Amino acid sequence: MSGLDRREARLRSLLDGPRAQVPPDLAARAAERGRLLLRRRRALRAAAWALLVAAAVAFGVWAATAEPWEARPAQQTPPLRNR
Repeated sequence: MSGLDRREARLRSLLDGPRAQVPPDLAARAAERGRLLLRRRRALRAAAWALLVAAAVAFGVWAATAEPWEARPAQQTPPLRNR
């Protein structure tokens, strides 16, 4: 008997043996856990979108008030050369 045959025989004996008992409320608990995970995922996604929108609004307000595209006025004038 090769190693593959032994493994197959062992697997068949495990599958032919008695089945493990499953709690009767397992499906209900799994469904509730799934609902909780979905609710948590939706809440995290909504919070991430809210944070993204708040960051975009903050950037827009900063850009409107600071106007970073305009050059700042020079603090001193460059030296003049008369040549």
